[in-house]
Parts: sequence; C-alpha cells; structure tokens
Amino acid sequence: MLLMKDILDEKDKRLRDISKEVKFPLTKKDKDMIQNMIDYLRNSQLHEMSEKYSLRPGMGLSAIQLGIPKRVFVVVYELTDEDVEDEKKEFDTYIIINPKIISNSVEKIYVQDGEGCLSVNRPVEGIVPRYARVTVEGYDLDGNLIHVRGREELAICFQHEIDHLNGILFVDHIDSKNPYKDKDKMRAI
Repeated sequence: MLLMKDILDEKDKRLRDISKEVKFPLTKKDKDMIQNMIDYLRNSQLHEMSEKYSLRPGMGLSAIQLGIPKRVFVVVYELTDEDVEDEKKEFDTYIIINPKIISNSVEKIYVQDGEGCLSVNRPVEGIVPRYARVTVEGYDLDGNLIHVRGREELAICFQHEIDHLNGILFVDHIDSKNPYKDKDKMRAI
C-alpha cells in the first residue's frame, strides 16, 4: 500500500525529469504500480482510510511522483457526494498511458481555491490557467488506443498530470510577481 512517504516532494529533482514512453505489453511491475496508484487515490478519498493512514486526499497521481519516469497517470474521480458513507462511494477511474492532449477549448478556467498537488506540501497562492475542456489520447492497460474527454475539474486534473510527465509542477504556471494575473480573463470553478 502506498503512503504519503512514497510520494516525492517538490524538492526532489526527479520530479523535473521528463518521463519516457511506456512499451507494451505492460510488465507485472507496471500493472502493480498502476493498481497501487489507484488504491492510494481511492483510499485517500475515503475518510476512514485517509485518517487511519494519514493520506492527503488526491484525485490524480503520475508515475513520476513515485520516482518512476514512465508516461502513466491515474485519476480517480469521486462520483458520489462526499457526505455519503465511505462504503457507498462510487468512483470513475481513468488510467492513461503515453497521454497527449489532442484538442482543447479556447476557454480558460482556474481552481478558485487554488490547485493542489500531492507532491507540493505547502500552501500556494495564485491561479493556474487551464483549458476548460481537453481531449486526451493515450492507451489503456491492454495497449488499445483511447480518447478521453475531460471537462472542468477532470480537464484540470488531466492537464496537471500530463504536466508532471513533462517535469512541470503546477507552481511553475503561477506568475510569482502577479499570482492572480489575468484572473478576469478566466472562469473560476
């Protein structure tokens, strides 16, 4: 089981590495890593597990955040209300291997309360401009070509995780001299 100690902190230089394409078929080690990533994200969104193991809640996780420079990310998106009992929560799970954004909206958005990251363990002021909608092309676990469309929160998560694969952290998008630059040109979510 992955714990917070297994996730690289932003000070770790490996987070700046550009991840390598994954070859198919996936190895057992790759499949186990992906399952561990899914389990961490689900557990982190379940109050009881999050408390028990001191897990910071997360929606997305890239292999590079575990020190593995492979172009893989996982998103676990809670479908049910967070007030629902843990055992009744439902999740959508996205596994995207060798992802790339093939289309995006013109409209830009940002997270009103600020974007977060499991590798950034400090409060960060400012906005991160993101596309409101993206279509990501990649591969599933079996090597089949897939296209996934994300809107709003999911689109932000996809862009955030693809940034990780390219050695970019969300804090890199924030203008240090003017952290709320162009706020009036985007929509808050």
